[in-house]
Amino acid sequence: MIRINKYIADAGVCSRREADQLISAGKIFLNGKVITELGTKISDKDTVTYNGKVLKAERLKYLLVNKPKNYITTVKDTHERKTVIDLIEGACKERLYPVGRLDRDTTGLLLLTNDGDLTKRLTHPSFGVKKKYVIQLENSIHPDCLKEMVKGINLDEIGEVKYDEVKYGRQEKDRTQLVVTLHSGKNRVIRRTMEYFDKKLLHLDRIEFAGIKKNELVRGKWRFLTNREIGFLKMTKVH
Repeated sequence: MIRINKYIADAGVCSRREADQLISAGKIFLNGKVITELGTKISDKDTVTYNGKVLKAERLKYLLVNKPKNYITTVKDTHERKTVIDLIEGACKERLYPVGRLDRDTTGLLLLTNDGDLTKRLTHPSFGVKKKYVIQLENSIHPDCLKEMVKGINLDEIGEVKYDEVKYGRQEKDRTQLVVTLHSGKNRVIRRTMEYFDKKLLHLDRIEFAGIKKNELVRGKWRFLTNREIGFLKMTKVH
């Protein structure tokens, strides 16, 4: 016997908290009848229906992909562009969903899972998940700019953004590499930061997300998370 909200979450519909909202709204059917009582427990003999479809709890899967450029972070694209789901074709029979998103031109680490609870926690603003990126810039950037990023900058339409850490990476004659860490989940925050300093961003690559690292995983390839990595994600506290 398991709680019906967990069953709904395991079916990949939403988080347990959102499942409770669906139940309260009378949108969940148990054995053909509307159910509104929270905390209801069900067995494998029961039938749960939502939006006219019978829900089936899936085995939870957790996958990491090293996203290349020109792939859209979505399950299906209406313009028939390549999506991150194309990269994991055949990985498992379960339907997986991206945890958050990366811009089309951004490469690097992206998690996919059918664990609705974990996805909700990792993408909710209160979670404050740590992300680390490698930035390639055209020409140089003054050390004072790096200090200002850590102190806090005010970006139009976003507000104040503070970076946890900003340091120089590999330097070349006409290019500068930065390694930055931040908790902000606001859209295109790094690209807008570089625009703020009037710097041309050549490449943006995410190398770490919520303590999970892509390490030597080849771009365009994927792997399942280890049990240790999954445990780490589930133990991480909401800020």
